Amino acid sequence: MEFSAQMIAGLVGGTIAGDPQVSVSDFAKIEEGRPGCISFLANDKYEHYIYTTESSIVLVNDSFEPKQHIKATLIKVPNAREAVANLINIYVSMKPKPKGIDSTAFIDPSAAIGKDVYIGPFVAIGAKAVIGDGCILHPHATVGAGAVIGKDTEMHPNSVVYHGCKVGERCILHAGSVIGADGFGFEPTEDGYKKIAQIGIAVLEDDVEIGANTCVDRAVMGETIIHKGVKIDNLVQIGHNCEVNSHTVMSAQVGVAGSTKIGEWCMFGGQVGIAGHATIADRTMAGAQSGIPNSVKKPNQELMGTPAIDPRVWWKAQAVVKQLPDMWTSMNRMKKEIEELKVELEHGNHDLAEAELGDLLFACINVARMNGLSPDNALERTNQKFIRRFNYVEEQAIAGGHNLKEMTLEAMDALWDEAKRQGL
Repeated sequence: MEFSAQMIAGLVGGTIAGDPQVSVSDFAKIEEGRPGCISFLANDKYEHYIYTTESSIVLVNDSFEPKQHIKATLIKVPNAREAVANLINIYVSMKPKPKGIDSTAFIDPSAAIGKDVYIGPFVAIGAKAVIGDGCILHPHATVGAGAVIGKDTEMHPNSVVYHGCKVGERCILHAGSVIGADGFGFEPTEDGYKKIAQIGIAVLEDDVEIGANTCVDRAVMGETIIHKGVKIDNLVQIGHNCEVNSHTVMSAQVGVAGSTKIGEWCMFGGQVGIAGHATIADRTMAGAQSGIPNSVKKPNQELMGTPAIDPRVWWKAQAVVKQLPDMWTSMNRMKKEIEELKVELEHGNHDLAEAELGDLLFACINVARMNGLSPDNALERTNQKFIRRFNYVEEQAIAGGHNLKEMTLEAMDALWDEAKRQGL
């Protein structure tokens, strides 16, 4: 199939800069472009490729202004990434879908099979299962007894939907995914762990995509439910009785423990771990390898680290962590100098004590500089602070009809503490 620039511009609502009659029949990355291919540019760091690409057409954002000559025909659109995604989907939808039932498939006589389905080699469909119209079941897919697969859903090789579970319309289950295996439920006894029968089901609503080797466990009782539009990457574990609300996305190796409820439009990076029985607010975003041990009650938060915290705080902490070995050495050095000063003071060695005091001050200066502090400024601020507090003590003593020389140390300390409380 070939498409002209004019046809493509009409499909994506773009404007053409170049030859409107140039045609393409394939897609290519901009850095690997070939004649007859269409590419896209959506990230500025790839801009240099647009001046050398061999692709015949390149989709670009409306804001793009070339800095030199471009051989390819440009189609300007509001969002190049979105436009190419739409084109790819159109391209795929135009390809003929497989149909028919392979002779090696096992289909229980009581199962209900819709129209225009494809059931590949060695597919197994259990008793009273329902397969909707237009479904595609690739080789070795398995649908358990009483399970329901909505129309236009695609099950890739070795994907499994256990007995009684429900999958909505237009879902995609990638190879090796398992919907409805037993939840991890055991009761400890004196003789070991006693299995708790998992009598609930797992439910996927419409337009859900499940990655390769991802598992969604069935509920102990009731339902584990994945709501409409959720996209889950490979190697993800969703525990029993969880609820994942609409349009949430999870990258590879995310783990969600049982009975956790996740809000809408959440985003979890790779290897995020979420504790059981937690509630995660809408639009929570957790960076890769974050650990979420408790509920997140406030929506629209960004989290990072273990336990997960505000990313700005986390990055500051990481900057400090890098300096910890040097800081530890410097602090130990300062501690050593304090001990040496104490020894000389206890022995009444004035000259040696003075020398140790100098070493201590030098160690303090090193600690300050390591942490980005100015020793000179720190000392000056302390001097000014002392003057302010002493003036306050003197003023309060006079106001109370006292002479500083006659006041007890306890009385002056009380006025000094009062000055501190006032922020002087």
